[in-house]
Formats: sequence, C-alpha cells, structure tokens
Amino acid sequence: MILPLLAVLQATSAQAPAAQDTLPVVTLADALQRAARLDPNYVSAAGQVGTAEWSRRAAFLVFIVPAVTVSANKTHYWPPFFNFATFTAVPNTYSATIDARIDLFTGGQKLAGLASSGAGLESARAGELQARFTTAMNTESDFYSVLAERALERVAEDQLHRAEQQFSIARARVSSGAAVQTDSLQALLVLSQARVALLQQQASLRAARNQLGRRVGLEGAADVAPTPADTAVGPKLPFTVQEAVQRALVQGPAWRIARANERAASADLWARRGNYLPHASLDFTGGRFDTKFYPQQIKRSSLSLTVTLPLWNDGQREIQLSQARVSRDVARAIRSDLERSAWHDVTSAYDAYETSRATVALDQDAVLVARENNRVLETRYRSGAITILDLLIGQNRLVSAEADLVQAFYDTRRARAGLEVILGERINFEQGTQ
Repeated sequence: MILPLLAVLQATSAQAPAAQDTLPVVTLADALQRAARLDPNYVSAAGQVGTAEWSRRAAFLVFIVPAVTVSANKTHYWPPFFNFATFTAVPNTYSATIDARIDLFTGGQKLAGLASSGAGLESARAGELQARFTTAMNTESDFYSVLAERALERVAEDQLHRAEQQFSIARARVSSGAAVQTDSLQALLVLSQARVALLQQQASLRAARNQLGRRVGLEGAADVAPTPADTAVGPKLPFTVQEAVQRALVQGPAWRIARANERAASADLWARRGNYLPHASLDFTGGRFDTKFYPQQIKRSSLSLTVTLPLWNDGQREIQLSQARVSRDVARAIRSDLERSAWHDVTSAYDAYETSRATVALDQDAVLVARENNRVLETRYRSGAITILDLLIGQNRLVSAEADLVQAFYDTRRARAGLEVILGERINFEQGTQ
C-alpha cells in the first residue's frame, strides 16, 4: 500500500528551524545555477570546449590561410660602418621582413588534423555535459542532505519528547510502587541518550548546511527552501531500462567521449602515416633594408616551392607510428568495453532508483506499524502489562523506522541524479526527458 509521505517529512519541509531565519536560503534551482559557475571541474570542462572550438577553426583555416610572420629590426653600430650602397658612413640600419608559408601537400595530415579537431570538439562538448550533470548531482546531494538532516532532527526531537514522557511515567509508577527503581533509572538513561542524539543530529545539520553554502559560493552556511516536488514521492521512470540503455549508448557523455577519443586516435595514426609521403610547401619572403626608419632603399622578394621526402630519421617515424597504432587500439578497446558495460551501468542506476522508490513505500508502512506498536506498548506499560525494556524496544524500532524512511526518500533523489549523469539529460517525468 503506497501512502502519502508521513508528517516526519512534510512537517520539516513546511516548517524551518529558527536558525533558518538567520541563514541565506536557496531553492534547488538557485543552487544548481550558482554551483555550475563555481565548480572547478565544470569551469575547466567549459574552458576546454572553447579551446577545442579554436582548434577546429585552425584545422579549417590551415587549408586556405598561410602562416605569416612579420619582423622589423634596428641595428646601431659604433663606430659607424661604411655603407657601399650609399657610399657614406651610417650609425644605424633598419630592415623589415615578411614571411608567408602554406603547405600544399602533407600526405593527408591536414585532413587528419581536421578529423582530429572534430573529434576533440565532440569530446570536449560531451565532457562539459558530463561535468555539468556531475555538478548538478553533487549539488542535489548537498541540497537533499540538508533536507534529510532536518527531517532526522525532527525525528530526534520526537524521540526526545517521547523519552521525556516515558521518564515522567516511569518515575510516577516507581513513586506509586507499581514499578521498581530500575525503571526510572532506565528511562533516565534513555532520556540522556535522546538528548545526545539530538545534539549529534543538530551538528550533522550544521555540517550539511555549511557544505551547501560552500557548494553555492557562500563563506558560511546556507539553508534550503524546498518546493512541493522536493518532498513528493518519486514517480516511476517514464522509460524502460532497454530505452535507457539505448539513450545512454547514443547520447551518454561517457560513450560520446569514448567514441570521440577513438576517432581522434585514428586521425593521429592517419597523420603519422603521412610522414611516409612527400610534402610540398610554398614559401614567400619579402624584405626591405635602409639606413632610416621605414626602409625603402633595398627591396628583395622570393617565392619558393619546396618538396621534401623523408627517408630515414633514426627510426623516430616508425616509433611514432607504432605509438599511434597502440593508442588507436587502446581507444578502440575502451570504447568497446564501455559499450558492453552499458547494460550493467545503466541497469544498476535504473534499478537503484526503482528500488529506492519501493523502499520508500515499504518504510512508510513500517513507520505506521511502528507507531501503532509503540502506542500499544505505551498503553500496556501504563497498565503494568509489560516492562520498560519492552517499551524501549518498541520506541527504538519507531526511531529506526522513521530514520530509514528519511534516508530512503532522499536516496531516491540521489539515484535519479546519478541516472541523469549517465544519460546526459534531465528526466522529465511528465514529458519523458528534456
């Protein structure tokens, strides 16, 4: 029987502790937006996309734009030297040179560079997507940790309240002679344990808030402002596990990166083979020389066509070719292995979410049963039908059931974020995915 989420979660989302009034409050959307700008891994991945885009432009431009270098030079002489061009002694000379070079044929290395740059850009974009979803997963984990610790604090407060009530009852029964002295001592011990447990839980909540504050760029702690969707039971995934596997293979960042790396390694092998073919290049050099600034006196230009055929370079060409072939084979093996692991990785993430959903439903029922059992045990203890140890066992089961429910509920959220990292897309439970 699937029941609405119990008050232990609803109350903590509707009512914030007094400390929340003094802390910056963020929603999940705000946290995701702010964390994306601050996470070093995402900033690095986004920067690599810009670098890869420039590499792609350069791979295109090398076909039509020559490499150009312009230089200027001034030389001072002492004593002045005799210039045979002007038949005068001059202390200074000036020169200006422009060099332009374009490769006409490189054995296919330009095409290989174009293919490699395309693969590099695809890998960088997939890496940026993976980093973005990883950042989102970590941010959601921190966000839901605050909600979970807040809910567990409410559980600890309820535990302390029950312990105080039982201590009062036990002390009254001892005073009336209906129970022995050890009942009140046992109840006092449980009361002390409940107070310590509440202090520990409050410390955990502060740590979770500090971690969230760090994640969103604050120097101190941050609190959360959950929406109804953040405290609702996770719905069933809008696709089957087979569909999830297919989506991961097609658009999953890890698989896109593996395929791109294989293409880049193949292009590098192609480029290395081009070293066995002749290379042709066209070079232009223009220069001017004079004894005054902006030289005009002597002008020289040259245009040369150079064809080279490497024959032997102490085996370095063969070593590089072998290394490139090994790199291609390794990249191919990694891509193949990752594709074979798709069923394992996606199914594990898919089942983790569905299992967490089922666990939430089970733990909801467990909390209801534990509460009812605790109510019955309290009544029976007041009437003297059971010992205080029986009552404490029932209370411990209730506390454990409530804590398990909180953990299972937010484990569902974390499992969903992990699946989104694998798929490389946000899961929209109303419209499939976006």
